[in-house]
Amino acid sequence: MKKGFKGIVLAAMTVASVAALAACGTSSSGDKFGLIALHDESSTYDANFIKGFKAACEAKKVEAKIVTGIPETNKCYEAAADLADQGCKGVFADSFGHEAHIAKAASEFADVQFSHATGTSSKYANKDQANFHNAFASIYEGRYLAGVVAGLKLQEMEAAGKIEAKNKDANGNIKLGYIGAYTYAEVISGYTSWYLGVKSIMPNVVMDVTFTGSWYDEVAEGNGANTLIDGGAALISQHADSMGAPSACEAKNVPNVSYNGSTAAKCPNTYLVSSRINWQPYFEMMIEKTLAGESYAKDYCGTIETGSVELAEYGKNVAAGTAEKIDEVKANLKSGKLHVFDTSKFTVTVVAPDADGNNGKNAGATVDADGHLTAYLADVDGDYKGDTNVVSNGYFDESNAEKYRSAPYFDLQIDGINLLNVKF
Repeated sequence: MKKGFKGIVLAAMTVASVAALAACGTSSSGDKFGLIALHDESSTYDANFIKGFKAACEAKKVEAKIVTGIPETNKCYEAAADLADQGCKGVFADSFGHEAHIAKAASEFADVQFSHATGTSSKYANKDQANFHNAFASIYEGRYLAGVVAGLKLQEMEAAGKIEAKNKDANGNIKLGYIGAYTYAEVISGYTSWYLGVKSIMPNVVMDVTFTGSWYDEVAEGNGANTLIDGGAALISQHADSMGAPSACEAKNVPNVSYNGSTAAKCPNTYLVSSRINWQPYFEMMIEKTLAGESYAKDYCGTIETGSVELAEYGKNVAAGTAEKIDEVKANLKSGKLHVFDTSKFTVTVVAPDADGNNGKNAGATVDADGHLTAYLADVDGDYKGDTNVVSNGYFDESNAEKYRSAPYFDLQIDGINLLNVKF
């Protein structure tokens, strides 16, 4: 869920020049579809969209027109309008801050289908725009699986005597580290699900999280990883888009779980696994439905079953038995036997704000005497009131596009996770 075009070092090119440079592929039908990307393929986030879009357009024999380096400003509307003027029948934008600009274009080009990743308004504020769509995936399940891989590695390291005193806190818990971009629900949901995956294998873990304030800042991400390593983190993961953290882990021989693609080539000794959203199934559906003149979901959430949530290749140093364990956990997620945010698996502390409104935590949460979540009033419709209870049947119902929305709304701070450079 991209927000805040801060700290981005990639300069935005003019829409016309980017479109001319990035148009790719040929179409046997003459049909065109467009993709608007915040950065370019140097960003793992955008590269993941671009890869899936190219593959889908090739599979469906339509022309892919890709514009990159488009900031979350009116430049996005201009890019969308330009793609529509070029004859694109569908246009997709990949960043949260693109949403309002894509909705504006949708209101002006009624014969073009516009889709947008990570947004929240298609079912609510923009519910009357039939040609405007949001999409996401249950990536929290992918991060949970990646956490299981990490937990198995920690288990192996502990058995081999490779967990040192510096890697434990005063209570004997093993320290984990995580680099996050922003304190948005998408990031919180991601690091919490990853932590719960680790904890399902190694209950005695705690985790420090540091934030960079940017989606793509290689220096800040590398510095964040070094801070966590110096603080004793035995294993690190991330939700940020550069090679900063994986490279720092490789330099100091600390196992790493990356995001949006394998880093095995550049970090062969420390890479374990990576989770990602595979956007190709959504793009193919979008193309098929558009060309057939059929409607498709206003808000769509891909899953493991739709092929939208994936793990990349395993690194050479994963623990023995990893593949078999992941197959087991994945089957339980698919069947509904396992829920990532099972409220019996974590505890929550509710702290009221002080007199100045500072340091409040988990407002809207209701817990029992043991700290287990019994209800949570989440904001799912963009009104920022937090008025929808998303806890039922013993679990937090994350990214339910049919009932609520596809974009994450899990923004609780659970016990065992310590935020280093931000307060809630």
